[in-house]
Amino acid sequence: VVKWSQAGKQVSYVLLTSGDKGSHDPDLRPGRLAARRESEQRAAAAELGVSHVIFLRHPDGILENTLELRRELTAVIREHQPHIVLTIDPWRHYQLHPDHRAAGQAALDAVYAAREWYIFPEQLVEDVAPWRVREVYLFWTGEPDYWEDITCCMDARLAALMQHASQVGAEPEKLAERIRERAREAGEKPGYAAAEAFKRFQF
Repeated sequence: VVKWSQAGKQVSYVLLTSGDKGSHDPDLRPGRLAARRESEQRAAAAELGVSHVIFLRHPDGILENTLELRRELTAVIREHQPHIVLTIDPWRHYQLHPDHRAAGQAALDAVYAAREWYIFPEQLVEDVAPWRVREVYLFWTGEPDYWEDITCCMDARLAALMQHASQVGAEPEKLAERIRERAREAGEKPGYAAAEAFKRFQF
């Protein structure tokens, strides 16, 4: 994301939930937590040069890959016309978080639907037309086949991560070291000092 932003590409985030269940503090109500996490997300996105952050505000923890969610994401794709979509790999073995599975599957289903004239044709009014995404990158995948060299971007990546104060915990230095170690491990196969690993589809 940093490399794309630095190259002058427009990058947009689409967040399906606002993380309103992501706390064990009984005194922190979901609405207040959602507002805090949205603020943190905007700050993190700014660190990376992201142009737009879109919150769809579905309930956290109970996300489902419904036809209505697919319709909503298809409309976002047709409006913003991305050449590349990044989403979590919904097929990763033992992916326990139901929101992660649902989000990845919904995004991929929307990539398919967005290019078809006869799927959600009610969206195709005025200047709106089907849109064909050129590439999809699945992150947190168990079967990577593409590695991006992020040696130049680790400081920016960690600076963005630290904006998520409600999530990084009481020992951010230890988390940062774990992130660096994972990037080093991902870089071993392609021969990079630090890398991100993806499953990549080209259409």
